[in-house]
Amino acid sequence: MSAAFGVSVLAALIPLISIELFVIALMLQRPDTAWWQLAAFVAAGQVIGKLLYYYAGRGSLPLPKLFRRSADTPSRWSLRLARFREVCRERPVWTAGVLLSSSFISLPPFAAVSVIAGVAGIPLRTFVLTGLVGRFGRFALVAVVPGIAGAWWF
Repeated sequence: MSAAFGVSVLAALIPLISIELFVIALMLQRPDTAWWQLAAFVAAGQVIGKLLYYYAGRGSLPLPKLFRRSADTPSRWSLRLARFREVCRERPVWTAGVLLSSSFISLPPFAAVSVIAGVAGIPLRTFVLTGLVGRFGRFALVAVVPGIAGAWWF
């Protein structure tokens, strides 16, 4: 399980690593693995990895110079950003729904939504809880599919 946790953190940080393929391969190799435990470990690793994106969006982590605005750059986006933050505060259920759907189906991509959640000032508790629930559901489904497919075909 610790390997699955580590790979899930890496996959959260490096989008080219497919944690879904890892989970499927692990379940095919070791069908006696408890699907819910694997889903919990992978979900936790994914959310921990995405926290770096969240904190980068919040401005808590220093970004490379390429991604930072200089102080003298006029901020035409500041009004739009303020309005976006206000909408997120006014509609917490909508905000949590977007976070939950993104973490479950990855549309919009959860990495991008993690950054946007940080920029929007969405509470950390909301981000972590919706991320864990959505990611657990996603990886529980991914972990169960090899067993269901195997039972159906054989």
